[in-house]
Amino acid sequence: MSKTRSRKSDARQRLVETAERLFYAEGIHAVGIDRIIAEAGVAKMTLYNHFASKDELILAVLQYREEQFGNSLSKSMDRHVSKGMNRLEAFFAALKDWFKSPGFRGCSFINASVELADASHPASQFSSAHKVKFRELIEEIITETVDPKTAKLLTPAIYLLVEGAIVTAVIEQSSKAAEVARDAAMALISAKPKTK
Repeated sequence: MSKTRSRKSDARQRLVETAERLFYAEGIHAVGIDRIIAEAGVAKMTLYNHFASKDELILAVLQYREEQFGNSLSKSMDRHVSKGMNRLEAFFAALKDWFKSPGFRGCSFINASVELADASHPASQFSSAHKVKFRELIEEIITETVDPKTAKLLTPAIYLLVEGAIVTAVIEQSSKAAEVARDAAMALISAKPKTK
């Protein structure tokens, strides 16, 4: 790769990382392009060489966030599994770790969807697709505890518990919501609804 191309890639990555940090901390609408450019240390033309609009940058930020969140969740779960938890317990423990992390402001995908308030916006559509994948991950984890039919029945309720815990953790500024969601999920699993 040429040095010029590498510099362009580095500049793009700096823009995405800077925008991700600012959008998460302060909100998409509160952060202007000029602030992102200044904090990323690039020229305005550099931004527009990589992104035709702020909307394109927002989408790139969410794509980056999805990758980062997935890696972080996986590592945290692996750490808890190595301490003897099953994957479902590790999932809720990883949620609690996330809720306790410095600067926690909830789910970037929920935040973006609410702030953009436009279901047809590419970032809202990406956020919706991310939530489908997140729900599928939860179902996969539940399937390790119960049979697939029961997991399919339980997933919608447990998914709502998780999403509610994320929002509650932000509102209450407490990681306790992860424990409440875990206990409710385990109670649902213990009740094992009859599959049809």
